[in-house]
Amino acid sequence: MSRVDLTIPDIGNFTDVSVVDVLVKPGDVIAIDSPLVTLETDKASMDVPATAAGTIAEVSLKRGDKVSKGSLIARVETNAANAPAAPGASAARAEPATQFAAAAPPAPPAPAARRETAGDTARMPSPGSGPDDRTSQEFNRSTQLLVLGAGPGGYTAAFRAADLGLKVTLVERWQELGGVCLNVGCIPSKALLHAAKVIEDAEEMGARGIAFGAPQLDLQRLRAWKSSVVAKLTGGLKVLVKQRKVDVVRGTGRFVGPNVLEVMGTSGSQRIHFDQCIIAAGSEPVRLAGLPDDPRILDSTDALELPSFSGGLLVVGGGIIGLEMACVFDALGVRVSVVELTPQLMPGCDPDLVRPLERRIRSRYEQILLGTRVAGIERDPGGLRVSFTGDNAPSPQIFGRVLVAVGRTPNGHTLGAELAGVKVSERGFIPVDRQMRTNVPHIFAIGDIAAPPLLAHKAMHEGKVASEVAAGHKRAFDVRTIPSVAYTDPEIAWVGLTETDARANGTAFRKGAFPWVANGRSLSLGRDEGFTKLLFDPDNHRVLGGGVVGTNAGELISEIALAVENGCDAADIGLTIHPHPTLSETVAGAAEAVEGTLTDLYLPRK
Repeated sequence: MSRVDLTIPDIGNFTDVSVVDVLVKPGDVIAIDSPLVTLETDKASMDVPATAAGTIAEVSLKRGDKVSKGSLIARVETNAANAPAAPGASAARAEPATQFAAAAPPAPPAPAARRETAGDTARMPSPGSGPDDRTSQEFNRSTQLLVLGAGPGGYTAAFRAADLGLKVTLVERWQELGGVCLNVGCIPSKALLHAAKVIEDAEEMGARGIAFGAPQLDLQRLRAWKSSVVAKLTGGLKVLVKQRKVDVVRGTGRFVGPNVLEVMGTSGSQRIHFDQCIIAAGSEPVRLAGLPDDPRILDSTDALELPSFSGGLLVVGGGIIGLEMACVFDALGVRVSVVELTPQLMPGCDPDLVRPLERRIRSRYEQILLGTRVAGIERDPGGLRVSFTGDNAPSPQIFGRVLVAVGRTPNGHTLGAELAGVKVSERGFIPVDRQMRTNVPHIFAIGDIAAPPLLAHKAMHEGKVASEVAAGHKRAFDVRTIPSVAYTDPEIAWVGLTETDARANGTAFRKGAFPWVANGRSLSLGRDEGFTKLLFDPDNHRVLGGGVVGTNAGELISEIALAVENGCDAADIGLTIHPHPTLSETVAGAAEAVEGTLTDLYLPRK
């Protein structure tokens, strides 16, 4: 046995950082990457992980202390096997004697709680071994349910499983929980979109008698505010992890067998044995081939940092992500251009829903190039020289930055899934059944890695299904529809059957629509360009789908989703009293238009 000092690592250009929580005490058994203390700066909070495993001998910090790089946190009694690995040591690690079979064993029943603590080293029989098999494999820890990925789907699955009594280990490669969505996706982008809308609203109020003048931008403070929004949510996840006693391991996970995941962290690797596993490893931005390696070519994560630059911004990709970021930079005073390969912005959405947005941004942006492809990007003394191809392609142009937002691709091929016997499609998706099981019955997959659409709210629902099935409950992913929202200005939202799909598939429908120009609330907001539409079964008038374009469309779509999910008909919606004056009245108006009971518009009888 020897004692190892656990100290504060390099935490950036910070000194005298506050200790807000001490997570260990003498006598605690810890593993590598177990959280020791929680620090908080004016921008974020963070857990400091252990760099060695063993038993805490003494703790040197208390709440309220100030620390910097090198400050002593605690001393741990450890043996040589658990001491921090020397650089390069993990590469020389001997391969395990046991070779795991490609086929998985049958799904086990919900197992009883194990006695091992997270820091214990457990010896587990290899899958398929019998009582006379003397071959065994050493693991750093074991768990009933391992969740790979702590995005919205992953942490939802982990928390639900813990609530159902399972011992859960959550593996996450990011320092903060929440995955792409909370850290560099849904949440920070919506914070910036709110800031953009405030700027635009203030600008437009000038025509209504209230002039604020040109906005004074402090990008450093704007970035800090965006980060504070993220920190509140990720900090909340830390609290929920502690409350539910979910074991968090930080590092990149790869399967080495049907019941073993190897996690490579900053302090080396460890192996975790699991009875069941939920893969929630998400997706990453698509990278266009042939582009130069240049920091001025951004992806969505880069763009959220609001880099300062001169010259215009070209957004490659007119889908939801690209158009949302275009709205942000336009409001901040950047000259924005958008190029989209297809003939329509936001492919997959009904064209009539897109038109109000397109009319608005065409009046604000430098150019919108539809049916046009980026042929190449070259470095130029004045910026990035971009050439285009297509029937209406312009001559090459110079831009200060290029944002590539052409979609996301699942991470199925990065996990070593084949070593667990899990099938992965050519595109990187992991096929699952209605219980979210893969072809290996005790391994589940949810979220972006399972199937389109790549949406956080879908992943969260799937996470609950998978964890409940893993706990022995009879559950299935059985939904009629999943809503989509573009948080542009105006917002666009749709759910269920679209007109485009109905016509392509020959599905009969009746449509009811209500223009916002006849809605008092939209007029009082000065934003009457929107409308609400509903599609109904022509025989029984049940709601098949719907769409909204306009202010707060993302909030309005839930009523339509509920109607589709519950098989409501036009009368159910029209006879429900909606408060006045609200935008939600437009949903009732669209239903009344089909029922023939609408009085806010004159619709001649056919």
